[in-house]
Amino acid sequence: MRIIKSGVRMPRMNAIMERWIQTCRRELLDRTLIWNQRHLLHAPREFETFYNEHRPHRALRQTAPLRPLVDPDINPASITSLDIRRRDRLGGVMKEYRHVA
Repeated sequence: MRIIKSGVRMPRMNAIMERWIQTCRRELLDRTLIWNQRHLLHAPREFETFYNEHRPHRALRQTAPLRPLVDPDINPASITSLDIRRRDRLGGVMKEYRHVA
């Protein structure tokens, strides 16, 4: 592994990381009051887990990067009831919704 330094005033050189930082700032840091250093270290780790394991991404057909792609079940007769549970993360700043099996 080696370090590659990005150029000065070249925002497209590291576009993926720039996009992640923008998303983290918009969805987490703009809505959270950071209390201390411990909270500052915990909040981005929690957001990273949420971003990679739960948050839907348009480029991945509304699935998260660390989840396998699934084909949607479009047969309405096979849906008998939807039991959906919500889990709050970081005190309600982020919300996860999951089907209960």
